[in-house]
Amino acid sequence: MRRFSLTREEWEEIEAEKLAPYAMLSRASRGRVHPEEEHPFRSAFQRDRDRILHTTAFRRLEYKTQVFVTYEGDYYRTRLTHTLETAQMVRTLARALRANEDLAEAITLAHDLGHPPFGHAGEEALHRLMKPYGGFNHNAQSLRIVERLERRYPDFPGLNLTWEVREGLAKHFTEYDRPAPAAFQPELAPTLEAQLASVADEIAFNTHDLDDGLRAEIIPWQALRELPLDNRAEEIWGEGPSELSRHRLIRHLVDVLATDVVCTTAQRLEALKPGSTQELRNIGHTVANFSAEMVAFNRQVRAFLGGRLYRHYRVVRMTVKAKRVVRELFEGYLVEPDQLPLPVRARMAEEGPARVVCDYIAGMTDRFALAEHAKLFDPRERV
Repeated sequence: MRRFSLTREEWEEIEAEKLAPYAMLSRASRGRVHPEEEHPFRSAFQRDRDRILHTTAFRRLEYKTQVFVTYEGDYYRTRLTHTLETAQMVRTLARALRANEDLAEAITLAHDLGHPPFGHAGEEALHRLMKPYGGFNHNAQSLRIVERLERRYPDFPGLNLTWEVREGLAKHFTEYDRPAPAAFQPELAPTLEAQLASVADEIAFNTHDLDDGLRAEIIPWQALRELPLDNRAEEIWGEGPSELSRHRLIRHLVDVLATDVVCTTAQRLEALKPGSTQELRNIGHTVANFSAEMVAFNRQVRAFLGGRLYRHYRVVRMTVKAKRVVRELFEGYLVEPDQLPLPVRARMAEEGPARVVCDYIAGMTDRFALAEHAKLFDPRERV
């Protein structure tokens, strides 16, 4: 008799049959800090993904800056749209390389939960302010959110995610992300799924920052001649600036980069032949990456964006204002903690005023931070 449902155990068997030997199987997870009964239909990593999606921190990403502050326009990427685009990319990469899509997606969906308002400007400001207290790093903050700050269960703090998802957050690595894996065997490489999450992140922010810069007309179409475009990209560029041309160009670049990652990583896996997840970890360095040609191309794109977009006067002006807002909020709350909500102040005895203030600011959206700043410093603003 044909059944129309699939149990968790059956799904785990499908994983074992279909995924590569080096893939991280759900049933092989090291588990959770606080023991829980398994779900009848969902694997451990599927549950992690779903828990992340339902967090307050995930919803707040909608109003957190990627490059352009959210009130600049509805079109530009936010931390939420960046996260969703990255998750789509990582599923493609994981599927092509026979890795565990659910684990890769869960890591990707959580990788920016710890980003403060105003993008990297907010992070730089918080790190400078928190230097006497251990600093601030959005990777570590993402881990802090899922392990401690989200309160959704009566029996434990955080989300009680699996070890593998938390390790993926701790070891996330890009130009803007530095791993903090002290509690997660730093001598070992992360899972292939975690490595793919880092690579997908780089593809996403390189291409969509370029897209947003062109859309905002901060980057002139003619300036693309400064990049080493391939023949197909040159053809699209030669058709002249238009919305359709921009979409086609960005889509082409995404495809080229993703295809390069799949082919390059597959070649490395074939050469190394890891027979298990542990063998892949024991390699000690990442396997998933771009080819040397694409590594060089990405560096040129980052340098191009640095000169043409990130240092453009409009972006710099907002960066300076954002850092001032974060600094003044931090200093204002620290000097007079009674301005903070009571549940926030209640944590100060245990964790110290500076870290609690940092957590509170890091959790803000752009618009909430601006509203709070007005309430604290503009006498005409109602509190």
